[in-house]
Amino acid sequence: MRRIAMGLCALAILLSATTFAQSAADKIVGVYQVEEEGRQSKVRFTKCADGSYQGQIIWLSEPNNADGTRKLDVKNPDPAKRNTPADQVVIVYGIRYNAEKNVWGGGTVYKPINGKTYKVECSFDDATTLRVKGSLGPISLSRYWKKVE
Repeated sequence: MRRIAMGLCALAILLSATTFAQSAADKIVGVYQVEEEGRQSKVRFTKCADGSYQGQIIWLSEPNNADGTRKLDVKNPDPAKRNTPADQVVIVYGIRYNAEKNVWGGGTVYKPINGKTYKVECSFDDATTLRVKGSLGPISLSRYWKKVE
């Protein structure tokens, strides 16, 4: 009987640790206020079916061109994606949580302003500030996004 109790206790601890790791990984899920080159937007991070995370633009302060037409992802290197509305573009792809380093990485960040894609690593500076570090070779640049939801 004692062995069964100890086994159940060990199982409970294992399940708690797994739940904690999932909770830590899911901390990135939510909506962030973003400023890039004077432009305001909001990006929503979601968890994908394969366990990775992605960030998609869900709002732009200026969703239309000067002539009133809707802005599109016209600089995308993939011609099939150039008709995607700018307020629906997925800009962070395939990041996964690394519990040892407390970062999300292994994916890419896409910059619609120039149509370029960079390696990305994300981490929290504090409870609501996400550091998004894009790298191309030895050169990297960090942006700080504020979690609002």
